[in-house]
Amino acid sequence: MVKIGVLALQGAVREHFQQLNMLGCDAVAVKTVEDLKGIHGLILPGGESTTMRKLLDRYCLLEPIQMLEKQGLPMFGTCAGLILLAKEVVGYDEPHLGVMDVLVERNSFGRQIDSFEVKLPIPEIGGDIPAVFIRAPHIVKVGENVEVLALHEDRIVLARDRHLLGCSFHPELTEDVRILQYFVNMVHESTKTSLAKLHTI
Repeated sequence: MVKIGVLALQGAVREHFQQLNMLGCDAVAVKTVEDLKGIHGLILPGGESTTMRKLLDRYCLLEPIQMLEKQGLPMFGTCAGLILLAKEVVGYDEPHLGVMDVLVERNSFGRQIDSFEVKLPIPEIGGDIPAVFIRAPHIVKVGENVEVLALHEDRIVLARDRHLLGCSFHPELTEDVRILQYFVNMVHESTKTSLAKLHTI
């Protein structure tokens, strides 16, 4: 059973836990550096990115998470979590974690009152996947090694950069677990690779 941490400082934490439990994963709330130990993957949920950044700094989590990313830990950022992962954010001089090779623009689909749900075709994952957009960002530009997985209104809303997955919307607010299953598969691939390396040492 893989152990997946969910950053539990603010945002849609409970919903991620419910889906991870449905998929047979051991879900762990990450609030301190100690909580990062032994996890095989990390989810950065939706919420308010500026608030989440302040809390990351307050609880001294920013650098430890960056170190885990350098070691290849799979990470999945949804909505505000995508903003935290991005190397560049429109209107900001400095990124937050700054690990995913994308440029992101905040609130690009309107205000809270403009929230909506659509069904997206995602060839890597499946068709008619429900996506809930709430004050959602979008990916303006990707690095050359980033795989674009989904578009909405010609805007990039789901992309993968090696062991990092980022999406504009909230898959955890629906009953469809296919996107989270895709991330869990990434985690399984990563753990198998790590074990294979240990056997060759």
